[in-house]
Amino acid sequence: MAETAARRAPQVHEARVLRTERITPHMVRLVLGGEGLASFAPEGFTDHYVKVVFPVPGVAYPEPFDMARIREELPRDQWPSNRTYTVRSWDAVHRELVIDFVVHGDEGLAGPWAARVRPGETVRLLGPGGGYAPDPAADWHLLAGDESALPAIAASLEHMPVGARVHAFVEISGPEEEQKIATPDGVTVTWLHRGARPVGEALIAAVRDLDFPEGVVHAFVHGEAGAVRELRRHLRLERGVPRERLSISGYWRLGKSDEAWREIKRDWNAEVEREQEA
Repeated sequence: MAETAARRAPQVHEARVLRTERITPHMVRLVLGGEGLASFAPEGFTDHYVKVVFPVPGVAYPEPFDMARIREELPRDQWPSNRTYTVRSWDAVHRELVIDFVVHGDEGLAGPWAARVRPGETVRLLGPGGGYAPDPAADWHLLAGDESALPAIAASLEHMPVGARVHAFVEISGPEEEQKIATPDGVTVTWLHRGARPVGEALIAAVRDLDFPEGVVHAFVHGEAGAVRELRRHLRLERGVPRERLSISGYWRLGKSDEAWREIKRDWNAEVEREQEA
């Protein structure tokens, strides 16, 4: 039996904040650049992501920055935290990387940081990773998610093949959170205003109520894990969508911190797969 290849450590990039913009009441856009992004090389996906590194205040890390070395040499309470964010866009010519952050006041780690960071500050990124891009051979496309998936959905819409047939659903808190997105001719985004309803309820209902077109679908469904679980069950079992035609995962879990969700996510996904394949 061949040995399993060692998992490659993610590349480290040191970027500089060039500009910040609050594009909606709860979404802040950061434009990053600098020579530290010279080796940044996405591979053609529309759900590219990076991990934003947050050092522990007062801790000096070895240079060059190396997460493996840090974990070997420093106690766990001195390891930097990281948060995963989708790349909204990447301009290789001008070397500008755009990332959108959901911000809810002082809640969380990355959101408050994005709201207060200023041009000129530096930030370390790990990545990029990714795995989805709209299949030009598909007969139609389904894009569904909440605010956390909006950057990837927007990027996917902007890279749809000419003439693509698309149903795009985005659940947000209210009309003030809608964004302008460049979409193919004839394609519109269905904005689902959550209001006081539980997260994911409107999204689940919209996908369930959709009159599915004929032909092969390529679906991207990401967001709160509980809602994603319901939609995965619906698409796989009730709609009969093959697993290979789905990009589907929980970006976050209601009631769980980012660290707590990452600790259980792999097992949770495996449990859901077993449940829906039984």
